[in-house]
Amino acid sequence: MKIRPVILCGGAGTRLWKGLKKQQAKQFIDFGGWTLFGKTLERIKNSIFDIPIISTNYKYLKDIQKSLKKYKIKKYKIVLEPLKKNTGPAILSSALLHDIPDNQPLILLSADHLIENVSKFNFEIKKNQKFLTNKNIFIFGVKPNTPSDQFGYFISKRSKNLNRVSKFIEKPKKSIAKYIIQKGGYWNSGMFYIRKDSIINNFKKYQKRIFLSSFKAVQKSKIKKNIYYLNKKSFIKNPSKSFDHAILEKMKDINAIKLDLSWSDLGSWKEILLMFNRNKSKYYNKKNTFYRPWGSYTNLYSGSNFLIKELLVKPKGILSLQKHYHRSEHWLVTQGIPKITLNKKFFIKKPSESIFIPKGAIHRIQNPNKKTVKIMEAQLGSILKESDIVRFEDIYGRVN
Repeated sequence: MKIRPVILCGGAGTRLWKGLKKQQAKQFIDFGGWTLFGKTLERIKNSIFDIPIISTNYKYLKDIQKSLKKYKIKKYKIVLEPLKKNTGPAILSSALLHDIPDNQPLILLSADHLIENVSKFNFEIKKNQKFLTNKNIFIFGVKPNTPSDQFGYFISKRSKNLNRVSKFIEKPKKSIAKYIIQKGGYWNSGMFYIRKDSIINNFKKYQKRIFLSSFKAVQKSKIKKNIYYLNKKSFIKNPSKSFDHAILEKMKDINAIKLDLSWSDLGSWKEILLMFNRNKSKYYNKKNTFYRPWGSYTNLYSGSNFLIKELLVKPKGILSLQKHYHRSEHWLVTQGIPKITLNKKFFIKKPSESIFIPKGAIHRIQNPNKKTVKIMEAQLGSILKESDIVRFEDIYGRVN
């Protein structure tokens, strides 16, 4: 039996757009001819997968239909929520569609994850299909490349050819995360692998209210072509609960598929900058490199309300002490050890460390050392031009 992808595509991704009125959902951000939702659609265009089910809301319907057309996915089903009730009701409602067999394997995917080794990912899915039952679930774990407080972790033990999950740790402090990694902990990616009857059995056991409300919402839904409009009167009775809190934390039979590959949810500008840094050769154009007395910068990609740059600050180079009226900035150090001024404070940053420069903050980069400093920069705002620079001090005589 083929595996049915359920793509959760209702999130807003507001964390990326702090202070900006105009916000775009993360899964639809154009990063240079591709989006995270598009990458997810590409990933399921494989013979092991059946037609996808996409769980979303009215706001994103046109964006989803546009992407489906672009990636030539002609067969699909869309489940439209009348209002947001978190991932618990979203997953259950999608699984309850009447044409899905009870023993159907479902892979629950987020629309905003980036996986760079797709063949390995699909291999692990197919390999573990035979272990699915009407009670268990598999979660996908990602091998951490650094201690992070942005992800949940799990600990597992090997038993009978399976990685049995023994403990979850939700977004620990970095010091604790380091200890968890030493003990073999993996990031919880938020992707799940489960049969339809297991979803139903576990919701009936642990979340009867969600089961009854979602069941009625699907039963009373209006269907136009391949779009299910869930019944609002029934769906609104659902408590707002994530799948993790509603089901995963209560289940006993949980297994892990450990992925040793490059994965990211691009949930912060630091993660986005790391992605651009890994792939900057694809974005580089020497026509977009500009030279300054302190070094140079290259515009790598200009998106909707954001600009990605790489700064190279030569030894002893000092940028002007400046501020911006229309933009904020995220900096990620990739080489060297710069001294950074932020208002009345000073910071020494090392490679892989980052800093946020709010709109209106007075700031500067200095390179007091002999090695060139490299910084990836994301500018966010309504105006992203060099004209939005107010200089207070400049050793090269460029004060306004």
